[in-house]
Amino acid sequence: MADSHRIRFEPVDIEMDVTEDDKILDAAFRQGIHLMHGCREGQCSACKSYVLEGDLQMERYSTFACNDAEVAEGYVLLCRAHAYSDCTIELLNFDPDELLGGIPIQTVSAEVSAIEPVTRDIVSLRLTAGQVFEFKPGQYVDLTIPGTDDHRSFSMATTRSAAGEVEFLIKKYPGGRFSALLDGELKVGDVLSMTGPYGSSTLKDGHVLPVICIAGGAGMAPILSILRHLRETGSTRPVRFYYGARTAADLFYLDVIAELGADLTGFEFIACLSESMEGADSSAERGNVTEVVERREAELHRSEVYLCGPPPMVDAALTLLEASNVPNDQVFYDKFTSPATDGA
Repeated sequence: MADSHRIRFEPVDIEMDVTEDDKILDAAFRQGIHLMHGCREGQCSACKSYVLEGDLQMERYSTFACNDAEVAEGYVLLCRAHAYSDCTIELLNFDPDELLGGIPIQTVSAEVSAIEPVTRDIVSLRLTAGQVFEFKPGQYVDLTIPGTDDHRSFSMATTRSAAGEVEFLIKKYPGGRFSALLDGELKVGDVLSMTGPYGSSTLKDGHVLPVICIAGGAGMAPILSILRHLRETGSTRPVRFYYGARTAADLFYLDVIAELGADLTGFEFIACLSESMEGADSSAERGNVTEVVERREAELHRSEVYLCGPPPMVDAALTLLEASNVPNDQVFYDKFTSPATDGA
């Protein structure tokens, strides 16, 4: 049996045990400690922390997320780190409300109830779990590829009130392993393993600032979950939703969005088309989604912003938000690695 060590997190004064076989982030989840995280694969820097004391070693990670100079200085990615002694770790980013108040990670079996294309490359996958599956709007889960230990991460488009059915909007990539399942391998009635929920890009109840949602591609899923939750809770926060696509043919669920928006305060949906305006509604605007947001939103810093989409879109949006002086604690996103590069 692997040796066990004591981990102390500062400045929050939380302690836990971890074995040398465990990655620190995974061990924290199992013990009900919800640390900040993103991709959980060493590709982003959401879980970057600083080692005050102790011996930690990391599995393979991206130097874009934590470069050699940072590692030498004592920085570490908790999703890749193993402890080989008792350690004291300084958390650089944390949500005090989530740390000990998050939903416990669980693994459940879920049956495929529907597989329906919604655009040329995005599919709606609906699963029905045999037990209650708790999650917060904006979170995601891991779906295991049948017959393997591999998984892919997808955000929920529904809320937990949807009578046990969970919907995912999944972008298909040529040659992708999960994409192949959606091209005829997966059938209604098949069973998938679902682990979660993960993600810190969750809607913050009790906040009052206007909500601006920026999404592209399958990134619509967590935004729909957020919009549904706002409607279910009778929120009066003004909401604007910017969605980036190439052409009008890449837009979908417009009727669903309109229905949700009818019950939300000051709701606006703006389709942002980067390649062609042919066939678009008069409310659509030409340009990349971040270009349209920059044109229309003069006071971004007075809003809470939720992002989800391809990594380049998220990066561009973060650059815009920084230039617009939006405080970091008003920006929420989970940055996924690109499936196009990892065989999704």
